[in-house]
Amino acid sequence: MQKRSTIDSIELTRRAADLVSAASNRYRITVQVANRAKRCRYEDFDSGDENTIKPVLRAIIEMSDELTQPEIISDHR
Repeated sequence: MQKRSTIDSIELTRRAADLVSAASNRYRITVQVANRAKRCRYEDFDSGDENTIKPVLRAIIEMSDELTQPEIISDHR
């Protein structure tokens, strides 16, 4: 049996739409999501953890969180 986390597809679609609408260039945000997903995939592979969320979905969730909660990535200097 394969384990999968339940992700609300409506919520995921809303988050993706928020990312696209906030971006000045749809192509650029698509490439950024792809690069983040690629990095997530390699991080999962290196750590040996069996993550149940696919890298692209995880990238969309992380990037939309950064968009809506800028304190996550605030600069602490």
